[in-house]
Amino acid sequence: MSVQPRRAADAASSPATARLRGVGFGYEETPDVLRDVNLILPAGSFHFLTGPSGAGKSTLLKLLTLDVRPREGTLELFGEEAGAAPRSALPDFRRRMGVVFQDFRLLDHLSAWENVALPLRLAGVKTADYADDVHEMLDWVGLGEKIDSRPAALSGGEKQRLAIARAVVTGPDLIIADEPTGNVDAAMAGRLLKLFQSMNRLGTTVLIASHDADLAARSGATVLTLASGRLTGGQA
Repeated sequence: MSVQPRRAADAASSPATARLRGVGFGYEETPDVLRDVNLILPAGSFHFLTGPSGAGKSTLLKLLTLDVRPREGTLELFGEEAGAAPRSALPDFRRRMGVVFQDFRLLDHLSAWENVALPLRLAGVKTADYADDVHEMLDWVGLGEKIDSRPAALSGGEKQRLAIARAVVTGPDLIIADEPTGNVDAAMAGRLLKLFQSMNRLGTTVLIASHDADLAARSGATVLTLASGRLTGGQA
């Protein structure tokens, strides 16, 4: 692809992709969603995040994508302080991420091809340099015949696959995916897992939040468990 993630050897010598120390977070109605969370995501690692509904998985992902900030503790991304970084610095952090949201966050006025191409276009890549990559990615997720379709014409599973294609097409340093296989069948879930594994082998750090214990087991990834606001399985 025209925009490649770092190779595994480069990732191994890089600072941790993410590091949380004593992180706490809560809302007014639920003040202790996360409590004293300590976590290291080494560069080039692959983790699954599991736990019951309401355990705080989505909130932890929101912290990592800087949609919310820690109430206490520190958050570093790519070797730099991020939890207290000024708002003007956030786009630089986010440009190094590919994020798959549960609600997809596709742009309804754009075609499938245009949705996948958008992050490359915003990064200043010329259309001629990424056109083949976008087609290749849409073929990989089984949407090669839907390139001109807009999100409203796609099923939930197709939107899920489109969101994944958009997240990985730039070859980001970090992929964060919230239930990325929740709307697809088992065969497609396995195919998407292979896509994440391929990105990981190229040096991309991958964190997937999922209830699918079988998928986590098949991945060979390190499993993190979040329960009652506390995380186990990570590195302090």
